[in-house]
Amino acid sequence: MNDCRLLKMLIKLTNLIMRRTVPKKYDYLPYSTIQLQTTTAVEITEVCSLVSKGVGSLDDLELSLDNLNLPLASSLVRQVFESSCKSEAPTRRLLRFFSWSMENLESKLEDKDYNLAIQVFSERKDLKAVEILMSDLVKQARSLNSSTFSLVAETLVKHEKEDEALGIFKNLDKFNCPHDVITVTAIVNALCAKGHAKRAEGVFLHHKDKIAGSERLIYRSLIYGWSQQCNVKESRRILQEMKSAGFVPDIFCFNEFLRCLCERNLKSNPSVLLPEALNVLREMRSYGLGHSTTSYNIILSCLGKVRRVKESLQVLERMRKTGCFPDSVSYYLVARVLYLTGRFGKGNEIVNYVIEMGLVEDHKFFYNVIGILCGVERVNYAIEVFDKMKSKSLGGYGPVYDLLIPKLCRGGDFDKGRELWDEARSMGVCLSISSEVLDPLITKVFEPVRKEKKKVTLMESRLLRLELKERSRKSKKKK
Repeated sequence: MNDCRLLKMLIKLTNLIMRRTVPKKYDYLPYSTIQLQTTTAVEITEVCSLVSKGVGSLDDLELSLDNLNLPLASSLVRQVFESSCKSEAPTRRLLRFFSWSMENLESKLEDKDYNLAIQVFSERKDLKAVEILMSDLVKQARSLNSSTFSLVAETLVKHEKEDEALGIFKNLDKFNCPHDVITVTAIVNALCAKGHAKRAEGVFLHHKDKIAGSERLIYRSLIYGWSQQCNVKESRRILQEMKSAGFVPDIFCFNEFLRCLCERNLKSNPSVLLPEALNVLREMRSYGLGHSTTSYNIILSCLGKVRRVKESLQVLERMRKTGCFPDSVSYYLVARVLYLTGRFGKGNEIVNYVIEMGLVEDHKFFYNVIGILCGVERVNYAIEVFDKMKSKSLGGYGPVYDLLIPKLCRGGDFDKGRELWDEARSMGVCLSISSEVLDPLITKVFEPVRKEKKKVTLMESRLLRLELKERSRKSKKKK
């Protein structure tokens, strides 16, 4: 180990001497010409290869970088971090390369180099590397960009480290970063995205003077944050404060409040879900906001979760009457609740209507419908929908074959499974399932098992009634 460190020190010393010594054949050149020597593309590729694909330990990486004897500059560091190393190289090797650059660069790294490295590690979700570089940034008295802080705050909050994100925000002066509209909005958005609306509102109130003119964006984020917690009372309060501040809530604000209200009623009182949702739509209309398809789809989604078939059909009809044309998602949500409640005829009518009217733009609608039909054990209907999907020539058939073939074989219909298998192979569709699923000796067939109801004789039912009457008589006597 000591020999390795000694060798490393000798190599560094040799490289330092070589960098400071100009060969005799260049003695006649002006000093400025020597400084203009830059790293070639081949050398950059070699560095990237060492960082991303090199073998050995991190110490071996440093030794290899020392042996390259490159004309170092901050531009080299930026080029490495902006190359394929950004996504391919292991983050620990990238971090060691940056540390090596800090030690070996004669011209110090610039602020933008630190910010670029922190952004890369934030995107790669290496929180330890971010912590190390943030600490180095403070030690070197560097400046943190507002955009870099935004990315760091978002990454930390996503990983349930909101305390660390708030700690950095409160001490932005140490990072030479201002508390301005960008940083305040960034921390509020990051907190609200994960439902930490109360803490985000505290930041907003404390720094309200620094975000003049951008309050609308903050209010939108706060409504979203409280909606994440299904807190209708606080969401309504923010809406009222927004109006009082002179900002008219837009469709996004009302849709988030509507989602919050519907999900709360979904858990507590499904019977008032539709009436209260329609009240919100009327309120939107009073502000001159037209009903959006998204608003109705929020209602349909929640109604479907509690199997409200009649009300779902009413909402679909209401959409048509109010001039808010349903999209493929609206029809799918209604068809879904129909299938889940065993109303296959009406569900098929809606699916056929969507296909015939040309409302299907991609294969996602077909994926969802076929998945529901397979889930409720109606594979024959799923095959019919799949045939219509193929007639539209939308492509993306692989996942459907992967679903239908095993489903048919486990249901005992190996012939139809083999037919679909051959069809997929003839079309050149790449399947992820194995051909073993077509073998009856390997694939287990699941037969539906019905629970037999126990038959109760007339005498047993009479005895049961007499026993219940006797129990009720005794309980009355005790009272």
